[in-house]
Amino acid sequence: MLDALFVYGTLMVGRCRWPILEPYVVGGSGGMGPAAAAGRLYDTGFEYPAARFDRDGRIWGQVARLHPESLAVALDLLDQVEGAVEGEYTRVVIRTDDGDSAWAYEYGLSPDGLVDLGGRWTGN
Repeated sequence: MLDALFVYGTLMVGRCRWPILEPYVVGGSGGMGPAAAAGRLYDTGFEYPAARFDRDGRIWGQVARLHPESLAVALDLLDQVEGAVEGEYTRVVIRTDDGDSAWAYEYGLSPDGLVDLGGRWTGN
């Protein structure tokens, strides 16, 4: 079962939604490792970024290993938090530059007109 999660925005350590993810991460903040994946990162204008993994480029973020015993609960909660239920974001499987598979949340709307962030988000 896939227990890795690639994050690139508000769920990263120190960002506004990190406290939501933290209880489910093996090792807490110490369990988060730097990572990158193919794709483009955009500024939505709403204090959170949008990733598209079907585009050329690189997205830098972090990978978390989620506790296996609470994996289903964590993913259900994150689907709610990330808007996967409403369709704004979709949970997809991506491959990191290290060759590992991980869950990630991909923007489900068109990024046309959004500002390209050059792969890194520096917001809250």
